Amino acid sequence: MMFLLCSLLPIPRTPDYILPCSPGWRLRLAAAFMLSIFPLLDLLPVLLPPGAGPGPIGLEVLAGCVAAVAWTSHSLALWVLAHSPSGCSRGPCALALAAFLPAPALVLTLLWHCQKDTFLPPLRPGPLARLCLLILQLAAVLAYGLGWAAPGGPPEEPWTHEPFLSSGGREPEVAEDGESWLSRFSYAWLSPLLARGARGELRQPQDTCHLPHRLHPAYVARVFQAHWQEGARLWRTLYGAFGRYYLVLGLLKLVGTMLGFSGPLLLSLLVGFLEEGQEPLSHGLLYALGLGGGAVLGAVLQNQYGYEVQKVRLQAWGAVLNVLYHKALHLGPSRPPAGEVLNLLGTDSTRLLNFTESFHEAWGLPLQLAITLYLLYQQVGLAFVGGLVLALLLVPVNKVIATRIMASNQEMLQHKDARVKLMTELLSGIRVIKFFGWERALATRVEACRAQELGQLRIIKYLDAACVYLWAALPVVISIVIFITYVLMGHQLTATKVFTALALVRMLILPLNNFPWVINGLLEAKVSLDRIQHFLDLPVYNPQAYYSPEPPLEPSTVLELHEAVFSWDPAGTSQETFISHLEVKKGALVGIVGKVGCGKSSLLAAITGELHRLHGRVTVWGLSKGFGLATQEPWIQLATIRDNILFGKRFDAQLYREVLEACALNEDLSVLPAGDQTEVGEKGVTLSGGQRARIALARAVYQEKALYLLDDPLAAVDADVASHLLHRCILGVLSHTTRLLCTHRTEYLEKADLVLLLEDGRLVQAGPPSQILPLVQAVPKTRAKDGQEPGSARALLVQSLEDKEKGLEAEQSSCGRLLQEESKKEGAVALHVYRAYWRAVGCIMALATLFSLLLMQATRNGADWWLSYWISQLKAGGNGSGEVLASATQSPSRLFSPQLLLFSPGSLCTPVFPLPKATPSGSSDLRFYLTVYATIAGINSLCTLLRAVLFAAGTLRAAATLHCRLLQRVLQAPVSFFDSTPMGRVVNRFSSDVACVDDSLPFLLNILLANAVGLLGLLVMLGFGLPWLLLLLPPLSIMYYRVQRHYRASSRELRRLGSLTLSPLYTHLADTLAGLPVLRAAGATYRFEEENQRLLELNQRCQFASCATMQWLDIRLQLMGAAVVSAIAGIALIQHRQGLANPGLVGLALSYALSLTGLLSGLVSSFTKTEVMLVSVERMEEYSCDLAQEPQGHLLQATSWLTQGSVEFQDVVLVYRPGLPPALDGVTFRVQPGEKLGIVGRTGSGKSSLFLVLFRLVEPSAGRVLLDDTDTSQLELAELRSQLAIIPQEPFLFSGTVRENLDPQGLHEDRALWQVLEQCHLSEVVIFMGGLDSEVGEGGRNLSLGQRQLLCLARALLTNAKILCIDEATASVDQKTDQLLQQTICQRFANKTVLTIAHRLNTILNSDRVLVLHAGKVVGLDSPTALCDQGHSVFRQLLQSGLEGAAAPPGHPEPRVVAPELSPPSEQQG
Repeated sequence: MMFLLCSLLPIPRTPDYILPCSPGWRLRLAAAFMLSIFPLLDLLPVLLPPGAGPGPIGLEVLAGCVAAVAWTSHSLALWVLAHSPSGCSRGPCALALAAFLPAPALVLTLLWHCQKDTFLPPLRPGPLARLCLLILQLAAVLAYGLGWAAPGGPPEEPWTHEPFLSSGGREPEVAEDGESWLSRFSYAWLSPLLARGARGELRQPQDTCHLPHRLHPAYVARVFQAHWQEGARLWRTLYGAFGRYYLVLGLLKLVGTMLGFSGPLLLSLLVGFLEEGQEPLSHGLLYALGLGGGAVLGAVLQNQYGYEVQKVRLQAWGAVLNVLYHKALHLGPSRPPAGEVLNLLGTDSTRLLNFTESFHEAWGLPLQLAITLYLLYQQVGLAFVGGLVLALLLVPVNKVIATRIMASNQEMLQHKDARVKLMTELLSGIRVIKFFGWERALATRVEACRAQELGQLRIIKYLDAACVYLWAALPVVISIVIFITYVLMGHQLTATKVFTALALVRMLILPLNNFPWVINGLLEAKVSLDRIQHFLDLPVYNPQAYYSPEPPLEPSTVLELHEAVFSWDPAGTSQETFISHLEVKKGALVGIVGKVGCGKSSLLAAITGELHRLHGRVTVWGLSKGFGLATQEPWIQLATIRDNILFGKRFDAQLYREVLEACALNEDLSVLPAGDQTEVGEKGVTLSGGQRARIALARAVYQEKALYLLDDPLAAVDADVASHLLHRCILGVLSHTTRLLCTHRTEYLEKADLVLLLEDGRLVQAGPPSQILPLVQAVPKTRAKDGQEPGSARALLVQSLEDKEKGLEAEQSSCGRLLQEESKKEGAVALHVYRAYWRAVGCIMALATLFSLLLMQATRNGADWWLSYWISQLKAGGNGSGEVLASATQSPSRLFSPQLLLFSPGSLCTPVFPLPKATPSGSSDLRFYLTVYATIAGINSLCTLLRAVLFAAGTLRAAATLHCRLLQRVLQAPVSFFDSTPMGRVVNRFSSDVACVDDSLPFLLNILLANAVGLLGLLVMLGFGLPWLLLLLPPLSIMYYRVQRHYRASSRELRRLGSLTLSPLYTHLADTLAGLPVLRAAGATYRFEEENQRLLELNQRCQFASCATMQWLDIRLQLMGAAVVSAIAGIALIQHRQGLANPGLVGLALSYALSLTGLLSGLVSSFTKTEVMLVSVERMEEYSCDLAQEPQGHLLQATSWLTQGSVEFQDVVLVYRPGLPPALDGVTFRVQPGEKLGIVGRTGSGKSSLFLVLFRLVEPSAGRVLLDDTDTSQLELAELRSQLAIIPQEPFLFSGTVRENLDPQGLHEDRALWQVLEQCHLSEVVIFMGGLDSEVGEGGRNLSLGQRQLLCLARALLTNAKILCIDEATASVDQKTDQLLQQTICQRFANKTVLTIAHRLNTILNSDRVLVLHAGKVVGLDSPTALCDQGHSVFRQLLQSGLEGAAAPPGHPEPRVVAPELSPPSEQQG
């Protein structure tokens, strides 16, 4: 016992230096050392004749050796503590308590010697020597107490309060590595972590201990890569890397399983010893010690097996995540949607590695089943065959159920993929969705995917319920069959036969009940393995095979394409890009022009290797140096502006300043409080389109490459900024490089060395600008006097627009942070989380489930009580056959005796009476007892079925309700929430947390409820049978409560930290997939893999700590249970020695002690695991309840309140945050019905804020907006936005058909859809794709950017809204198409009110009036002609800057640069 207590002590690690030992510690060390020698010296007199001790020699030797080992261990622990920083205090109280435990026994032994008059003559040498040693031991214990009471060092804090992990910036130590075996078995090395958890200091992943070397992601990746090669089978590689060690762990499992039977066997032998009273006491002592020792050894082995399996699981999980990310970095052009890849990361990787827990169980459970069946055969002979046949009949039924579950699992995962993919797209385009008021329509699509997913989940859950019912009801049915068969074979039922057979049948519950779950886990792992393998088998990006290994023939050639054919898919079914021959010389500027969808972007993608090369040759000089790539849709990371520009390259101050100047970013940064340290949102959502384009261009320029591929970087900027970029960047800083520039702004290509004209994916002509540009220019250049340079300022509307920056400045504070750390609850899971899940299940459903559960337990206990009553009636008959006694006396020590397992843990709720003698009974009595028993068993079966069905229905309802609430709340959140929240964080809720609520939480909650009612039933039966045993319950409960409370304080926080650290992994993977071409071109793949390993390590630290703390709890609960059993057995032996023991009561006490500790252990474990899983409900409820919502307004009774289309702003003031200047300052104007109003102004003037206020994405601080004299603040948001239409500059398409993207709500006929497609010059493209039902791909990837803009324009043409808002929707189309579209807009919206934010001034010159804004105020409102006639008007200055932009020479004074203006995320709320 003392050794056991010592093993539980938390022993700190020995520091690198040795501290001096105080006098008190020296005294304790000396006393402990002497006390370790005295027990061995005490053995010498025992051997002297006559016997010198109070007990048998064997007992004395055993006790002396155990005491010597315990005191030796204690001395070692003292030595470690004495030379540690704790040596200045008394040390842990538990250590001193363990030392004083032998004192009462020593005093009692001294009293015994006094009673025997050992010190009186005649003196005997043996007893006298033992008495002297006893006195010396008491003196040593007293000296030990003095040393503990006065340690003699300087006063310090108590040892128990000393923090193991310094909070002063010191890194936590590495877990487990370098620890002693004692610390490893007792998990003493976890004490620092648990102490931090108890103090509430587990607030971030860095607070956990470092990973052991074997689990570090770098080591795991190295081991995995040693066995991995492209195209290999994943399972073979995992086996080669980790499989052999995992198989060796099966030996631990085998030994632990065998030791599991030692308890019942030794318990049976001990009860036999107490019954007969004929064996020597040493046998009983050995049985008791074996019982306790076997329990301890079995607990340690099973615990270490579980711990090591978890470590292998973490290794394999880290390896799978690493290989998934590595594959994502090297995907070829055929890529799955991002949502599908995120699902592989979040769901399939976890399900795959459930294999580690299921594989050894798959052979361990049948082994337990076989042994139990053999023992059953020993009891009832061939009668058990009837029950066995019944069990075997259910195997094919189970196989059918398992097959159906596997098929439904595959379908469910496909629907889950579709839902997560749709949610990912929905979140990425949330601003456009809110402008169009599509929240309900797209929520319906998500709910449709969810309904299909829940349909398959419903099948799985009900099949699981049927499976559980069949195996749970099986033991009762088997018992009936066995008893009937046994009687029909001519045997008589006795108490021994009935209760032993019943106990053995109940031992079948574990293997039979768990086996379906194990098989199900293996099947799920197989499904997920196939999905991951399919992803790993996708074609890879292979530059060695893609590019020609030969350098270009001409030394001056940088790029050469010859007879090259490219396609987006390997079969070549999409539009091909064919280049017969192209040579690009060093230092040349090559312009690429053509109509929308002609293949300009495809050509650049072909050069970077992002397309399939079907034929021909691609040769690039200096390929290893990479490319400078600026994509048409700028890719911006969630990081600071400087980090985005540096992109991992070393900071060079001079180069950095040159790049900022060349890309016109200096003034942007000067207005930000944190300058270039300002953090931008995910995908750059807090920046305007022009800012994103310039930052992406700056990133490419800073990389200093020799070849630059620039895909229309001038489309999203004003004319003067475009001129600056052309002369200072493209023709300036990059003048010594080779540049390929795609653009529709042909006036900027006049200084190009070569211009390529593409048409339908083919290079049709190449030549100097003077030859090619006239072919594509819509109007003669002489008309430029009207200011018709095709320019474009910013994609303000889609990203919450320019004016947001002012508020963002204050929001980000001085450090420039936009991203807020994800909130993490602390402490116990709040009561409202339980209430939320209760309400989600449904009050009536939850009560019905609990009632059926109680009824099930009551009928089970009733069946047990009936059997005991039956046997008591047999005993009352009084004519025993003596079968029990005979079988017991024939071979009392035989291992498989008829009494075997009479009081086994299997009979949890059986009130066993002292063994009665059997008596023959008549057939009528037998029929009566069996009929009643079968009736009760039948009722129990029905209750079991009812409980399984109700529980499945309730948890399914909860899963549907929680997801629905989460979806509705997120979609109604203001735009500011999405600006400051990474998409991965939200997707994590809809992926991992929803999966947990769907599957993991119900599974653990089911176990928790079963343990709770099982414990309740056991206590009722225990109180009914032997009430005095209930006295042990309070102290046991207190002990268990303290241990689990200490554990739960850390486990909760570790689970939360695990969820928190999983979100960055999602975000990083999604970010990588979005920017794959850029990071490959820049050669940043290695750095991104390192970042992934860093994020993975943080998550692994939390997961490892969570697993280790769970094993810490398990070993303590198991050892406490073993200690209780040992104590009861010891008391039984003492009573037996005094002749007071009742074998029946002692056996019952031991039986129930085993059952009680097991159930309490299961209850604590299942409760803590359930609480951990409830963190997912907590995280979903955090968004469902705490997320800010857009103000909804009121629904008008009138069906058509907007009939005219007038717009009026009355003294509108918009302040994003107190203390900031107003973005709109008293804006007042009125737009008449049908009027065309252009809106212009320099950057920061408040143009975009008008649209924000009009659509109520931001609520005004003062004033009001009237539509047809109706105050918009009183309108319901959906009603307001449905009556407005907007054409954004940046298109948003979601995966689906052309029809779904044109008309998400399904309001129009096909004829109308084709009509608008024709007007937007898209009909031929759609016909080529396959019609209205053809897929546009994720984010519209099957269309070019210009074609996507045209599709969004067609969407607006379908609307019947009276008011249309336009934000330069044709920036990415060629000039000819642009003119035709402008005519179409004028014709279709001739009678409607049109508000146009002018980025290209030619689009508003035909407007009725132009609204000019400056610093948030109206400075002009008149016709374009009248404003031009005003000498120094702002409008006239804008026209002049546009005229001068294209022709500005390199020496022209620096044009005006853009000042950012964004709205603060936190202020966009009602």
